[in-house]
Amino acid sequence: MQSRLSVHPALRHIGRAALFTALCAAAGFAIPGAQAAPAARAPVYVHMNGANMFLENVVVVRPGQPVVFVDEDTGAHTIIGYNPATGATSKTFEGAVQGTPGPGHAVHTYTITFRHPGLKYYYCSVHAELVKEPGGRTVPKKRPTVHGFGDPMAGLIIVTDDPHLLADNPKTARSKILPSYFGG
Repeated sequence: MQSRLSVHPALRHIGRAALFTALCAAAGFAIPGAQAAPAARAPVYVHMNGANMFLENVVVVRPGQPVVFVDEDTGAHTIIGYNPATGATSKTFEGAVQGTPGPGHAVHTYTITFRHPGLKYYYCSVHAELVKEPGGRTVPKKRPTVHGFGDPMAGLIIVTDDPHLLADNPKTARSKILPSYFGG
């Protein structure tokens, strides 16, 4: 008579070797050469509001950690990466989110991850435009024809493993939806 190992349905998608390694690790046995799977990282949220600004305009993430842009505004926004040294926009860091009609409606998002450490500059092309400054650096400036505050709708994502920088994210960057924040 042959016995079969019964596997919980939630674990059936895991390969036998990975399942064996996980079970051995859970029991306290070390498997030479085995590597632990990377832990899922909670996303960092950047909120957009009716004042045409990114509330958390500077956030820090680890490589591979999701950044979720949340549009808690009635208007649509774009999220366009750019290089301040050249003014070139990114072909991979380029998103758009629809506005949200009002409280109780689905809130639209755009999610991106970055695999390598570095500085990731971005702006909303609806509310800001890229302008080359006298020193040659390109920066976003508020479009004169849009409403909102005088600052351009722009921000920076720092991708690093530095624990001190990672600890400095604004508290609001931990919540997908900010209560009583809709519409600015």
